[in-house]
Amino acid sequence: MFQQLVPLLRQRSVLLTVTSLEEDQIRVNVLPKKLADGENAALTTPMSFTGTAAELDAQLPDAIVSFVASHLQLKNTLDRAKEEMAAAAKAAQDDARNKSKTAKKAAPIETPAKKGEQKAPEPPKAPNLFDMPAPVSASSTPPSDSDEESEILAEMNQDEEAEGEDEVPIAS
Repeated sequence: MFQQLVPLLRQRSVLLTVTSLEEDQIRVNVLPKKLADGENAALTTPMSFTGTAAELDAQLPDAIVSFVASHLQLKNTLDRAKEEMAAAAKAAQDDARNKSKTAKKAAPIETPAKKGEQKAPEPPKAPNLFDMPAPVSASSTPPSDSDEESEILAEMNQDEEAEGEDEVPIAS
């Protein structure tokens, strides 16, 4: 029985409790101890075996082998998943850094203008309620679908802007 526990004991301490139940029944509990606060609780799942002394002598070693094997497999799976997630996070951070460096290099470098040529940028002009869209010139060819769509979109934008200007902010 203890030979089967050795692989688990290399990883963590194990608490064994043996209790006598009614008649000739015995219960053996195998409780792996938690190593750290952030550790996955599945790695500390206890296992309980109940049977007569003869049954436990015959079957307990095989049951412990199975328990230890599944425990170690779960630990390896969790460790591998953590490593893969850490590698993916590092790759994403490196990719984000590379993209930001590329964007900075691609951005045009502005040179300061001469003293006399400095102009303040004009603030965007809000459309006036009385502004009319430019008249559409009549042409000999019928407008295409994309021209009609452009006109419809332009009219919708003008309507939305006009609605936004009609709203009066409420003073608090």
